[in-house]
Formats: sequence, C-alpha cells, structure tokens
Amino acid sequence: MRWCVSVGAVLVAGAIVGGDVAGVAAPGPNSRFADARHNVASVNVELVIAVDVSYSMDLDELAIQREGYAQAIVSKDFLQALRAGPGGNVAVTYFEWSMSGDEKIIIPWRVIDGPESADAVAAEIMKTPVRRGSSTSISGAINFAVQLFEENPYRGLRRVIDISGDGPNNDGAPVTGARDAALAKGIIINGLPIMVKEPSSMIDIENLDLYYEDCVIGGPGAFIMAIKDREKFQEAIRTKLVLEVAGRTPERRIVPAAEKEPRVPCLIGEKKWQERRAR
Repeated sequence: MRWCVSVGAVLVAGAIVGGDVAGVAAPGPNSRFADARHNVASVNVELVIAVDVSYSMDLDELAIQREGYAQAIVSKDFLQALRAGPGGNVAVTYFEWSMSGDEKIIIPWRVIDGPESADAVAAEIMKTPVRRGSSTSISGAINFAVQLFEENPYRGLRRVIDISGDGPNNDGAPVTGARDAALAKGIIINGLPIMVKEPSSMIDIENLDLYYEDCVIGGPGAFIMAIKDREKFQEAIRTKLVLEVAGRTPERRIVPAAEKEPRVPCLIGEKKWQERRAR
C-alpha cells in the first residue's frame, strides 16, 4: 500500500511520534533480509537518504534542501522518534545524485543514537560544498542505494530509501525496473517530490507527485511527501524523517495510489528528454 502526503495535511510531528498514526509492522525474524547478515550491530532502521542535485535544482533549493536534512536530524521530533524505537538508534548514509554514475557519498554509514551523534552528522552535511550535477537518474540513485545496503555494516529491522527529486527519470535505466528490484529485496522506497516551481522547460512535468507515487515509491507503508511551497521545505523533510524512523505512515490515506496503469507514464522523462534532443 502506498500513500501520498501533502505537508499541509500531515499532523504535527509531535503527534505523529506520540502514536496518532497507523504503524507499519517491522519484518520478523523470518523476513528475507532480517538474518541475511550475522555478527553485525543491530539498529532500528537502515536509512539511505538520496538527495537530488541535478541541474534543474537551483542553488537556493540545493541549500534549503541540505539545511533541511541537517536541521531535521538534530530536531527534538527526530530524536524523540529515535528514542521511541527499538534500540533507540538508526543507521544513516546520505548521498547526492544526478545522472547515472554521478553519485557522491556525503555521509558514509553512521549510527545516530542521540543528540551528540546527530549533531556530528548534521555538521558534516552542512560543511560539504553545494554542488550541481546534470541530468536526472532516479533509477541510478535507487540502484546505488541498494548497493549501499549490501555494504552496510549494521543490520536493521527495516531498510528504507528516502529519495528526493524535482523531475522524472530521464537518464539511465527505466525507474520501474530499479524500483521493483529494490522492493524484491524487502526495501521500502519513500519519495520527496519537489514541486516549488512551475514547469518551465520541455523536460518538466506537472504531476510529479503522481509520478513518484506510481513509478518510484513502493514497499509496505511507502509514501510520498510533496513539497509545493518553498517555505514548507524544512518542515516536510523533518516530518518525513520522523515518519521513517518511527516506522509510521499517516492514519488517513490522502490520495490512493494507482493499482494498475500509472496516472503519469513512467517513461515520460525519457520521452521528454528525447524530444528535447531531437529539436
């Protein structure tokens, strides 16, 4: 089941942490990945944060996005969700991506188990220079994230990819193949479609939220949190991380996901890119 969330419709983070949402059960001991690795440190969640730095993101958006993740990790809501989970910790890695093959790890796998470790991760995120890539390969980002899980020295009850982006996949392999391969490994993919600007080029699409819901995310309780207001950027990131660490989804389904045909063609980005090159 998948969910679409607008920031304005989400309960305040404190209420979310307090349990005013429907929980998602963590995989049991017989799940396909729970016991795949032995003699490793256990954490509540393995969380990959995959951040879009493609050229369509302007410098202001890149700065706000990075600051949003840094502030979310040190927020009292995030730390409260952390303490409420089994073990009170989460393993996090943070990387930036654009075209296929252009993935840069900013934070290697790190355990956050309280304010001190959260402060260290946030400071490391903020000190890295802002950069921009070129085209948009969501499939490349998902495949890279899956490989990071394989290399992770920690074992979590859940594996989650938190992927942001302001456009559809237009480079590399089709996104649905990468998504399905990740889901087959028991990985949950959540999305943060960034929609703060009106479509202004041939490769932009209007319904990026529907595209993310039908073509990108998946897994038990997967959801998107669409950002349509620049002022809500940091709030959205904080609320999304709280939900992911707590293993929760909103109680009320805002927009049902398409069960059959996607409402936006999953190859729309590739088509628009080809049309642009043909001009």
